[in-house]
Amino acid sequence: KLVVKGSPIVIEVDGDNAPITAGNFVDLVERGVYDCLVFHRVVKEPQPFVAQGGDPQGKDPNFPVSRLGTGGFIDPQTKQRRFIPLEIKLEGKAEPIYNKSVGMQSGLSSPAVILKHDRGSVAMARSQSPDSASSQFYISLADLAFLDGDYAVFGKVIQGMDVVDKIEQGDRIELAEIIEGKDKLVK
Repeated sequence: KLVVKGSPIVIEVDGDNAPITAGNFVDLVERGVYDCLVFHRVVKEPQPFVAQGGDPQGKDPNFPVSRLGTGGFIDPQTKQRRFIPLEIKLEGKAEPIYNKSVGMQSGLSSPAVILKHDRGSVAMARSQSPDSASSQFYISLADLAFLDGDYAVFGKVIQGMDVVDKIEQGDRIELAEIIEGKDKLVK
C-alpha cells in the first residue's frame, strides 16, 4: 500500500508472472526505500500517461524534483546500484522472457503479454537498456498498449485509482508498506 496525500493506493503485485520484478518491488517496500519519495514525472496532458516515482535521490528535500529520474537503489551492503532484468511473460509460455524487449522497441506491434499496460497497471521504469530498471516505477493513467513487451508490468492498482488520478508532480509517497501476503498486496 502506498499512502499519497493521506489516502491509500493498494497495489496487488504479481509474483507468478513477474517474479523478479515483483520481488524487487516488495523488497524495496520492506526496506523503506519508497517512504517519502517523490512522484517526479506525472504526465496527464495532452492525454493521461503515467505517474512515475521511486528515485531514491528524492529523499533529500533539497534535491530539485526537476533533476529526479536518474537515480536507483544502492544496496547498502555492496554499495552497488541494483539493476533487475527486463522480465516479460507471454501467453502460453511457462517462464518469462528476460533481458530483451519483445514489444514495439523490437518491431512487434502487439505482443501477447500476460501483464498488460492497462489503466492502473504498475510497471518498472528504465532507461534504453532493457536491464536498467532499479527502483523507479510508474502507474499507468490510461491503457498504454504501445508499452506492452517493452516495460515490465508487475502489478496493478486494486484500490485508490481515484487517488492516483490526483497525483501531481512533486507529491510524496508518505508511506509504503506490505499489508497482506508477502507476495500479494503492497500498501
